Amino acid sequence: MLSVKLICVGKLGEKFWADAVREYEKRLSAYCKLEIAELPEQRLPQTPSAGEIAAALAKESAAICAKIPQGASVIALCVEGKTLSSEAFADKLGTMAAHGVSRLCLLIGGSCGLDEALKQDAALRLSMSPMTFPHHLARVMVLEQLYRALNILAGGKYHK
Repeated sequence: MLSVKLICVGKLGEKFWADAVREYEKRLSAYCKLEIAELPEQRLPQTPSAGEIAAALAKESAAICAKIPQGASVIALCVEGKTLSSEAFADKLGTMAAHGVSRLCLLIGGSCGLDEALKQDAALRLSMSPMTFPHHLARVMVLEQLYRALNILAGGKYHK
């Protein structure tokens, strides 16, 4: 069974976000072993300098790297990443599985995104949209798309 780890910078706030995440955790349990790791976002001043942002991203990157499972194929979510349809995302996951990938790690950064080195080292840089979303919503969206993709691969009827 596929092992998936979702590493998120920032905590879920409102109960409805946590409820949505729990729903997708339940749905995904039929297709994969899912683990979600939340890491604290580095505090920045109201108007941070480029250096302060870079330092914060470097600290977050070190914390993320410490949580990435050995041998996992990494997907970094970032606005400049590749946009894929649900079917294309399913195909990508299917191709990865056919090439022996059994551990997947998805990364969602905080308000300043992800460190450039993390994005460059990722097997796939994925964009949900050219729009910017709060990390709470991005977490729910990526879990939904993961569920949809795995359901497509299993020949399920969820995707229409």
